Amino acid sequence: MLIDIDAIGFDQRQHGRQPDRHAQGLDLMLLRLLGILLFALALGARAESPYTNVDNAQLKTLLAQGVPIYDVRRAQEWCQTGVVQGSRKLTFVDASGRSNPEFLPRFTAEVGKDGPVIVICRTDTLARELVEKIGYTRVYNVRDGITRWIGENNPVVKN
Repeated sequence: MLIDIDAIGFDQRQHGRQPDRHAQGLDLMLLRLLGILLFALALGARAESPYTNVDNAQLKTLLAQGVPIYDVRRAQEWCQTGVVQGSRKLTFVDASGRSNPEFLPRFTAEVGKDGPVIVICRTDTLARELVEKIGYTRVYNVRDGITRWIGENNPVVKN
């Protein structure tokens, strides 16, 4: 973005005064700061979550509408806590943090990129990756995951 200083009245010669180098330097610095601020605000507007966080009440509504839910935790975690009824279990990463090689092929085969999908884990991790790296457009992330679901005394299905 270029700003014409003369066009917005910063040229002191228009007012019959000699240009003051110090004042011109301050004016230029203020314009630069304004530019930086506008740039930062533009970036901030784009920094919002690329997916939708939902609470448990919203999760129940989405489930009632038939939106598929994927529990992306590990089998050990499913056994410890149980899962939300209707969850499709598909591990995203193993205990050492390595991606499950079966995750992406199965997930993409079952869920269209423009179709709605709910992901739930222990807390929150996967939704951003589904949107940013894989290109899904309607991802719902269960805020605070299974931990909050159980904490609010919602039912689970034990394995």
